[in-house]
Amino acid sequence: MTGSEKDDSGLTERQKKWFATVEGNLEAKTGRPLAEWLSIMKGCPETRPRAQMAWLKATHGVGQNHASFILDGMRPADAAGWEQPEALRAALWSDAKSEAVLKAVERVAGDIDGVISGQRKGYTSFSRTVQFAAIRPLKGGKALLGLKLDPGVSDRLGAPGKSESWSERLTSVVELDGPGAVGGEVARLFERAAENG
Repeated sequence: MTGSEKDDSGLTERQKKWFATVEGNLEAKTGRPLAEWLSIMKGCPETRPRAQMAWLKATHGVGQNHASFILDGMRPADAAGWEQPEALRAALWSDAKSEAVLKAVERVAGDIDGVISGQRKGYTSFSRTVQFAAIRPLKGGKALLGLKLDPGVSDRLGAPGKSESWSERLTSVVELDGPGAVGGEVARLFERAAENG
């Protein structure tokens, strides 16, 4: 795959359409084409992506989706982005023990019809029509699984922290301390969340 080709195999049809809409209406919604926004960003005093997004909103009134698209346009050509899922996965899941937890979740997902797994910079997502689950590595070979379920449906579930970057639809989390933690109740909770996706 060349740098100009995009691998959107980890996106549902709804997500593909949404990304195309964000890209297609950038100039109409913000009044400037991407090239002009990239030039403006050279003067941004912030260096961290979240701070840059806040600066775009406060200084120029740019919403989160368009700000994310602008920031993606600033990414160096040799840096992995959402269109390079294998590189993102390798960087995120570099700890073999955490990756084993991911693979156990992927086996559960593989048994459910219509599930699409997508790789993001900070997590691996699972969607049908919309995202219903996401998982990210934790220190010590563990992983945190977010689910589109009310935390009250199981004692295993808790509320997510405010800093999670995955979909706000994922209203519960469970910490997984190894691949064996994915069986039984966690697998049933994942399947139940998939019904919501």
